[in-house]
Amino acid sequence: MPTAEQTRIDAARARPRIMELWWALQPLRSVIRFMQTGAHPDDEVSGMLAALAFRDGINISYACSTRGEGGQNDVGQEAGAALGALRTREMERACDVLGMRMYWHSETPEDAITDFGFSKSGEETLARWGKDRTLARFVDIIRSERPDIICPTFLDVPGQHGHHRAMTQAAHQVMAAAADPAFASDRPPWQVKKLYLPAWSGAGQAYDDDLPPPPATLTVDGSGRDGISGWSWEQIGQQSRAYHRTQGMGRWVPSDQRRDWPLHLVESHVDGPDEALSSGLAGSVGDLAKGAKPGEFSEAVAKVQAAIEATLVAFPAFDLVADSAFEALEAVQAARAHCPDHLRQDVAHRLEAKEVQLGHVIRLALGVDVDFRSSEVFLSPGTRVGLVLECNRGAADAAELTLDLPEGWVAKDQSLEIAATAAPTCPYRVTYDPRDPSAPAAMVTLAYRGAQASIRVPMEDTPVVLPVHMARATPDAGLINLAVAARDHMLRIDEVSPKGADAKLGAPNGWTLRGTDEGFAIKPPSNLQAGLYEIPVLVGDQPAMRVQRIKHAHTASTALARPAILRLFALKADLPDVRVGYVGAGNDRVSHWLSMLGADVTDLSDTELTSQADLARYDTIIVGIFAMRFRAGLSEAMPGLHRWTRAGGTLVTLYHRPWDNWLPEQTPPHRLEIGQPSLRWRVTDEAAEVRHLVEHPLLSTPNTIGPQDWAGWVKERGLYFAKSWDAAYTPLIEMADPGEDPHRGALLVADVAQGRHVHTSLILHHQMENLVPGAFRLMANLIAKRA
Repeated sequence: MPTAEQTRIDAARARPRIMELWWALQPLRSVIRFMQTGAHPDDEVSGMLAALAFRDGINISYACSTRGEGGQNDVGQEAGAALGALRTREMERACDVLGMRMYWHSETPEDAITDFGFSKSGEETLARWGKDRTLARFVDIIRSERPDIICPTFLDVPGQHGHHRAMTQAAHQVMAAAADPAFASDRPPWQVKKLYLPAWSGAGQAYDDDLPPPPATLTVDGSGRDGISGWSWEQIGQQSRAYHRTQGMGRWVPSDQRRDWPLHLVESHVDGPDEALSSGLAGSVGDLAKGAKPGEFSEAVAKVQAAIEATLVAFPAFDLVADSAFEALEAVQAARAHCPDHLRQDVAHRLEAKEVQLGHVIRLALGVDVDFRSSEVFLSPGTRVGLVLECNRGAADAAELTLDLPEGWVAKDQSLEIAATAAPTCPYRVTYDPRDPSAPAAMVTLAYRGAQASIRVPMEDTPVVLPVHMARATPDAGLINLAVAARDHMLRIDEVSPKGADAKLGAPNGWTLRGTDEGFAIKPPSNLQAGLYEIPVLVGDQPAMRVQRIKHAHTASTALARPAILRLFALKADLPDVRVGYVGAGNDRVSHWLSMLGADVTDLSDTELTSQADLARYDTIIVGIFAMRFRAGLSEAMPGLHRWTRAGGTLVTLYHRPWDNWLPEQTPPHRLEIGQPSLRWRVTDEAAEVRHLVEHPLLSTPNTIGPQDWAGWVKERGLYFAKSWDAAYTPLIEMADPGEDPHRGALLVADVAQGRHVHTSLILHHQMENLVPGAFRLMANLIAKRA
């Protein structure tokens, strides 16, 4: 793990001043605003956006409906809203690379607009999000950003993700709604000038568009390279996408690989043929004076255009760039002051953007560096930490620093104080602008040759303010298996805030609580009934919040706060008499939950994986999700696991994607192919009927699996179902989404000499995290030895 200093050095080396200045200059070329719209972090077409931003100077933004809470996590165990918080930070880092503004439809972790899981229908998606709510939020975003062009990422066609289809449907509707004065909003109407759709198929590993894309009416040319870095636009796009690491994004693009982006014009509110994105639009600052009478505004706009052109020509002479940029800035300010009322709605925001862009150019041209960071990232109210606030004024004559801090934050004497009344940091920031950061930010006022400029600079790894009353119960969820001998639930309570406060459990009547050397032991009453029991954690007499700190090297830190509640689920699940070995890769907690259930389970070490003598001590071995890809050495160990299976072991493999080093002829003991695109090989309806195909011990021993075990599932039934398999495998169940043919590849079993292989694509690990009893009872059956 690199140190903070090493990380800072690497970041500085990756973004030299000359390249940063070159990229900062490009947005000065245009006043056109292009908004991509999508449903998830990583839906943006990063290579196209890089070309538009760094070649054409177009101002780019992205409007995304959800935070990706329902997706998968390649880098950790964050799930649900915690994954949404992490993906929010990843998306912001992706925006940093492209200089792209960000807007979210989803405003809080509790928002109805959420990634509720895979959907195949736009109508179903909008019904769950709330059609009126989604459109209202979209209108607010459009009226805030005021784009000239919007372009959804995907098509509204069968075979495409329902969330994508919903956002494309909404993009059509928002064109009229945002321009309608009668549509209720706090912001004035705005007419988007053009709506484009992608004229390419969205089919691939995940999706399978049933209909062909529309014909291209124009193409965004992907040829050429960035003038300073030498990177292609697709290479720059992949540098942005590489921050979507929870989704395994970022791929190497050969230097000679080119991609064009064909688009289809759906709706236009400008005159003339549509030969380019800029057709019919004001392209440069100089075009903003069209429609204005001769006078101070027209003269100022002409000065802005001339100074911008001089600024661009002056590169790479830093001092000449600074001189021309200051001239442009003064002219922009004059143009804003003299803008006629009838043009203000269409012009003012474009001039404001130029003022921000020019300030960014001036800081880089003068070589002004600001170091603004705290000694700690996670801060409790009422605390004080060290603060670094330094400014190297570079070639500027003077540089004055002031701070824009959230309410309750006070900077004083090289320290940062967080008042007891300071609000906790929201993990779902609604907007993000890398060139105009929100508080906390440093305001830098630069003086140079008689001129002044003010620039906002973000704080490095912005501190995260935590709730006042905080405690963590570990573990905060557990099982009480009524089929095994009663035992106390052991837990500890730590991370208590305020410091020195007393933390306790609000145990209900009939439950006993006693202190231990390591924390607490809680015992349920002897007549406990099956069901969910929620026991609050209190700090003093106040309900506590449990905070999940989210910190990864590739992105800024964040945290998710939830009420601190101990959740215990009582169920009856008979266990087979087996010793279980678990091969995980950190992407699930199935081993933990089996132990909670009362099973004898051990996480296998790398050494044990390659030792037949060690493997022989186990009756059953489970391979966790994605482990074939992320568990080092597992692929090489599979022949040994096959020998162990043939000798009488039970091998259980949980769901894998085709690209997770799953080789149909080699990974399983018999051939088993995983289907793709994944949309065709999954059941998204969590309440879909499950039909048992055969009588088999896996469905009856030691627990009889019935309809009650398929009730209460969350998110979906399963995904990455098997597509085809060797005749040795027997499918045990079938299920289908409404209107579709049933799938039989969710649960397969095969005899392998004296042993057995079980493969399941049911998302059992997710059901366990959500305390779905049927998942535990089924898993207890899957680990049983072959009779």
